Amino acid sequence: MAEASPHCEWICLKDALRAFVTCEHGTQGAAHIKPLHWYVACRLVIEGGFHPDDVTPRPPLVVRQTGRTYVLEHDPASGGSGERTVLGGLKTKAVDVAVTKEGIGPVLAISLKGTQNAFRNLTNRMEEAVGDCTNLHIAYPALVYGFMQVMRGTRQAQGVASNDVAVSRNGRVVDAILRYHDVLARLADRRDVRADITKYEAIAVALVSPQKRSLRSIMPGFPKPESPLHLKGFFSKLYEQYDSRFVYAAPALEPSTRRLIWDPHSSVLRDPRIDYEPRVE
Repeated sequence: MAEASPHCEWICLKDALRAFVTCEHGTQGAAHIKPLHWYVACRLVIEGGFHPDDVTPRPPLVVRQTGRTYVLEHDPASGGSGERTVLGGLKTKAVDVAVTKEGIGPVLAISLKGTQNAFRNLTNRMEEAVGDCTNLHIAYPALVYGFMQVMRGTRQAQGVASNDVAVSRNGRVVDAILRYHDVLARLADRRDVRADITKYEAIAVALVSPQKRSLRSIMPGFPKPESPLHLKGFFSKLYEQYDSRFVYAAPALEPSTRRLIWDPHSSVLRDPRIDYEPRVE
């Protein structure tokens, strides 16, 4: 992207990761992580079936309904900005991406964090992650809350400070990141509204390659495919818990809480920016 935009744009994951790993506009103002917010917001609509009016930041997508058919269209002018301020049990929290239902409140939220260097300081992120989750679940025990952490996969090389190294010369992920992974794994996969409020419904971590030949790619091998923090299962866990709590367990609310299914003839569904399965009939 040539210039940072304040409004949500429709982009693919690789372009969002490129903005993060290259920091073309610096980290001030979160320009490096905002595109990932946009990617997630759009994915919640196209794959998740949430109405774009319910998502913050608002994706540049609109819904045209004909009977029981929902056609999804791209409308750049409809893209919104900002974060959703949610009332927590201890303090308000500005959530990066949120789905809010009229008359119900926040039903799904995702916090996104990006770390470029100083991986020794990831212990601070652990405390922050626990606090954020506990704060929101006190006020909204049914809230489906996800946490996504991306890190710059800097390899050990001459001139790179040891604290900024994510991957050693032999290809091994450094201990600070491995410990961070293990702690986050204990905070993942909350599956019931009565379960531990310090846990997230889903957590994902990923190392992003800064090397030219693989720029914008998630580095393979970490976390391992069987890890509860692998990105592959992140969104499906959120959708599963949302349906369980706000659709199946509350049939009286189903007309307003059910996730939409898009007309497969919607032109946006043929766009190459979609790198996941859209929710179609």
